[in-house]
This record gives sequence, C-alpha cells and structure tokens, in this order.
Amino acid sequence: MQKNRLSLWIIFVGALVAVFGSAGTLYAQGNADWTEPFPAFKIAGNLYYVGSKGLASYLITTPEGHILINSDLEENVPLIRVSVEKLGFKFTDIRILLISHAHWDHNAASDTIKKLTGAQYMVMEADVSAVESGGKTDFQYGNDPSTLYKPTKVDRVLHNGDEVQLGGTVLTAHLTPGHTKGCTTWTMKVREAGKAHNVVIIGSPNVNPGYRLVNNNAYPQIAADYDKMFRVLKSLPCDIFLGAHGSYFDLESKYARLKEGSLATFVDPQGYKKYVAGREQAFKTELARQRAAQPK
Repeated sequence: MQKNRLSLWIIFVGALVAVFGSAGTLYAQGNADWTEPFPAFKIAGNLYYVGSKGLASYLITTPEGHILINSDLEENVPLIRVSVEKLGFKFTDIRILLISHAHWDHNAASDTIKKLTGAQYMVMEADVSAVESGGKTDFQYGNDPSTLYKPTKVDRVLHNGDEVQLGGTVLTAHLTPGHTKGCTTWTMKVREAGKAHNVVIIGSPNVNPGYRLVNNNAYPQIAADYDKMFRVLKSLPCDIFLGAHGSYFDLESKYARLKEGSLATFVDPQGYKKYVAGREQAFKTELARQRAAQPK
C-alpha cells in the first residue's frame, strides 16, 4: 500500500512538472548528481540531510512541525519526500520553507512544496523579486528560459539578522550577497551528545561563469557585495560546516566516515575556514582578471 501511494504521489509531481515546466532541465542533465538520490541521515541534534547527491536540502525537526531549507528542482521533490519519511517524519509537517538563494536549482520546486505542505515561504528581501517573478528578474539568468520556474508567493520577507523560530529552534538569516542579491547563509545551534555546536549553512560564495564583476549595469555593486559576503562568512563561528551543494563541504567522504561511526565527522571548523579562504581567493583572482581586461 505504501509503495502504491508513493507511486501515485510521484505521478502527481510529474504532472505538476509537465504543467509548469521543468526548470533547469538542461542544466540538470549536465549535472546528473543534482537529481541523484542520496541517503537521508542525521547530521546532529534535530538537523538532517534530505537532499540529493548534488543539491543539498536540510530538515530541521521540532515538536511544532519542521523547517525545510531548499526545495531544489521539481524533479527533487519526490526524493526529498522519501528522505523525510525514511527518517520517520511526515513531509506534510513541514511548516516553514527557506532557501539559500534564488536560483532554480535551489528553489524551483518551492511552489510545489508550498502546495503539498502549506508551508510558509520565507525569503531574503533582495531575492524576493526573483522568487516571485519565477527567476525573470535575476541579474544573470533572467533572460534564460531554461533557468525559469513557477513564480512563488513569499509569505515573510526576511532581512539581515532576522530569526526564524519554530518549536524552540532558532535559525538566523545572514545576508551574504553576490552570488544572488539576497543570497542567505543560515546559522543555528544544535546539541549532540551533550555538546552545543554552531552550524553554518553557506548560501554560495561562488562566481558563476559569465558573471560580470566590473561594469555590471544589472548589478552595479556586485563586487562590493562579494567583499561584504566574505567579511560576514569569516565572522561566523562555525563547528558544523554545510552549504547549498554537497561539494562545498565534502558531503560524500564525510557521510562515508559517518557510516563508519565517527560522530564528529561534520564538525569541521578548519574545513570551513579553508573553504571560505579558497573561495575568496578565487573571487579576487577573477575580479583582478576582469579589471585587467578593461579598456585602458
């Protein structure tokens, strides 16, 4: 019976994809791990991984319902639901939906998840326009049909430092702009084996191919925003390092060690510092290259 219900549910989601269009399908085909299933697992405390191999989604459970970070692609919704239910929780108990940033690979399925769960959708102010236009006002991808998605109404507009609270759990939204204008890094505290840990879930520190860091009329302050983002990231206390893609924090190898019984696998403050420093250097290198290419 459970298998039949799941099959019917997957058919339903497939129908939604057919009606609304499969945002990012071409990109997903070039990034097969975006829709490749990955085992759901507990990271620490009430924080769980429920994403695919390439696109990270996180479930924060509470007695008053749950919080989901990142809806990802439409194709990922059945994967996320299966992951949530394999962990013993109800997908329909998701009360709040958050995102890392307003790119299709992290938020294309938000409208679908809102419809299925009734969750309140909360988004950083500078990303609201992109979310509610289905990606059409994105400074880089707004004219690319393959990156557009179902416009989704935002229920709460967030600002830097705002808290999202549910069932005794508190998440803090940090504006870390550049990758998108409202790119958001989430922090929270979890307790595991009697110890408290600071969790940082990075939105994205990457300069995508084609991004103009110099003379960008659609985003004039982009370089200054990247600088601001790195200042924020370097200021955050971090024990457990996570992010919008598993590749940021070496998901696969850490999960393998977790299976071997290493409870401290995801406690990686040095890995966090190294990753942020590496991304900052990559940004500075690209900025210098673009500046040098400007006409004299």
